[in-house]
Amino acid sequence: MQPSSNILNKWTGSAPFWEKHRSVIRHMFAPVSLALADEARVAPGNSVLDVATGPGEPALSLAAIVGPQGRVCGVDPIPGMVEAARRAADQQGFGNAQFEVAFADALPYPDAAFDAVVSRFGVMFFPSPVDGVREMWRVLRPGRKLALAVWCSPERNPFFSALSRVIGTYADSPPSDSDAPDAFRFAHDGKLRNMLVEAGIPNPAVRLLQFTIEAPLAVAEFLQVRVQMSEHLRETFAAFSSEERARVTSESLESLAEYYTGAGMSFPAEVLIVSATHE
Repeated sequence: MQPSSNILNKWTGSAPFWEKHRSVIRHMFAPVSLALADEARVAPGNSVLDVATGPGEPALSLAAIVGPQGRVCGVDPIPGMVEAARRAADQQGFGNAQFEVAFADALPYPDAAFDAVVSRFGVMFFPSPVDGVREMWRVLRPGRKLALAVWCSPERNPFFSALSRVIGTYADSPPSDSDAPDAFRFAHDGKLRNMLVEAGIPNPAVRLLQFTIEAPLAVAEFLQVRVQMSEHLRETFAAFSSEERARVTSESLESLAEYYTGAGMSFPAEVLIVSATHE
């Protein structure tokens, strides 16, 4: 099942900004990439698949771990993201990383092709998470591990809530279907684990990853990056009148200032890591 054209268009519009801010985004989410590598037991010489790789992360971080004797394949349904990932691999000299346009529920690989399969913040946006996870399981070798990362609630992640609580006073945000593609689709305890069980994956394990999102940016710089990363935020800011936009920007900067350390932005963060071993 392919994502709706609306979702594809949103991520297509975001691709240039994710490439533009690649180094900052990679730095912010590096602890999650490392946690996935550890959970999936990624080691030198391994073959690894990164599903919903975006502009190439954590695929390129994993390529550094597996080394020249290993290989990493990254897939994403957005051609602009895949093109950005290929450019990054070339620029960084990762000849062991390959990227393809593909949907999670139709992976272009044979059964048991990989030593590890990971996805960082991807499964929440799958049109059919059960079908996507089944495909990821299909291409995983026996005895090897699948590892997924999803956000906990926005209340536990001020990276999101510091802006949403400001914008929510100016723009209506109607409640969405709890199972609609969204960053917090699997935030509730047990929901992702139960989905894996429904997909036929035995004994999935869940652990809470508490870490710090750090960005070496001033508050105003961070606000610009954060808005550009999100189609929703870009559209919301664009819809405001110039007067409203000025007020929202001022209040957003004030809200974000709480997380400025003098050297950059620093947000406490919580993510769920769900993993399973292919028996």
